Amino acid sequence: MNGGSRTRSAARARESVRGISEQVALGTPTPNGEVGGQRGKQRATLAGPALQRIEIPAVVKALAGDDRARCVWQNEVGGLTFELSHHGRRRFLKWAPVGSGVDIGAEVARLAWAGRFTPVPRYLESGRDDTGAWLLTDPLPGKSAVSARWKRQPRLAVIAIGEGLRGLHDALPVDECRFSWSAADRVSDARQRAALDRIDPRAWHFEHREMSVDQALDKLTDIPSLDRAVVCHGDACAPNTILRANGRWSGHVDLGAMGVADRWADLAVATWSATWNYGPGWEQELLAAYGVDPDPVRTDYYRLLWDLDP
Repeated sequence: MNGGSRTRSAARARESVRGISEQVALGTPTPNGEVGGQRGKQRATLAGPALQRIEIPAVVKALAGDDRARCVWQNEVGGLTFELSHHGRRRFLKWAPVGSGVDIGAEVARLAWAGRFTPVPRYLESGRDDTGAWLLTDPLPGKSAVSARWKRQPRLAVIAIGEGLRGLHDALPVDECRFSWSAADRVSDARQRAALDRIDPRAWHFEHREMSVDQALDKLTDIPSLDRAVVCHGDACAPNTILRANGRWSGHVDLGAMGVADRWADLAVATWSATWNYGPGWEQELLAAYGVDPDPVRTDYYRLLWDLDP
């Protein structure tokens, strides 16, 4: 969803429905200004609650029927998330316009698989037409880790994020997962996009902006040895963990990039996002809740790789 971001050019703003809007789509809306989903890596809000009148797409109206459709999230590539409510029942509808680059099918496949092992939103329906694609789910119980309540109680939120990520990693069976998020695959993809001039260093986190694309790719050539292979979330930013009222994690949303990788691919981003959303000083708390010591080498590597992701 959205976590402590920085300014990303519109051309690369694929953040979209992935991460950011997903957090609300499957959880609860976050206050304006909170950041943290997949491409919630900047210092400026890339996406957030709808701040202007939204024209509801025809397919959303049709799927809503008699339900009240309230836009709870929008992003810079035109993606919208709606809460559909009627007589106490709530559902969330994520809609991505044609040309947004959002692969709803990839998320549907991952939800179906992961739901056998760990709490994720229950899939209801998905589809596409000539205007875009959509995903309809039931919500998980609770609120996003970056909702107003948990922003006021950052320690509880950070502990729940760490424990939740460990729970996810322990629950999902690597040997049964057909999805990959490996460093090798991601570096290969980055090289292909670099050859097409589709990587803009101006969109990177400030820690990496002094590097050229070639310099970054050179650093990424030396992939750290594997610490522990897990099925990674793929966007372990704070908003994608849902917390119950008692402060324990309820489940995870936004699984469109989920796949097998070193656990530090998730941990590097989860700790980064903790600083974006709650301020400095929370990284060690999150790692302790997860149950692992800091690893600066792997953390630095996977944060750089994250910046080169599409």
